[in-house]
Amino acid sequence: MSEVPLRGAVRPANQRSAARLAAVQALYQMDVGGTTLPVVVAEFEAHRLGRELEGETLRPADAGFFRVLVGGVVDLQRKIDPMIHGALPPDWPLKRIDFTLRALLRCGVFELLERRDIPGKVVITEYVDVARAFFEADEPGLVNAVLDRVARSVRSDEFKSAASS
Repeated sequence: MSEVPLRGAVRPANQRSAARLAAVQALYQMDVGGTTLPVVVAEFEAHRLGRELEGETLRPADAGFFRVLVGGVVDLQRKIDPMIHGALPPDWPLKRIDFTLRALLRCGVFELLERRDIPGKVVITEYVDVARAFFEADEPGLVNAVLDRVARSVRSDEFKSAASS
């Protein structure tokens, strides 16, 4: 099975942060390997979430939150993808975006749409941190910009004061 390679060490994170990271990896695996949702969820829950992989113990992850993220992205992908496409720079259509980056943006947009219990700024910060686990260059900034743009659209009430300043 394909696994997204991580760049460097990732700062200690809580169980939801670990679930976000795992969800991005699972969505990547589904895109690249054609793995189905039930298979990837079962594999991650049995072998990766808080388990040992290649001699390294993985951080404990909130399995329920992981399932919500992966399943939610799959269920709402037709709604999520046009939102991402509209928030990307014109010369970077969604189909041109790296698989890992696409999975990351999909998770972030899903949370902004469906998880109003989590503040938008927290969602953006979390996914910028996830982006730093995979990328060194401009990608974390792109994640910040795209998710901020989507957040201002779907959570305008939450971002109103920030938009007027």
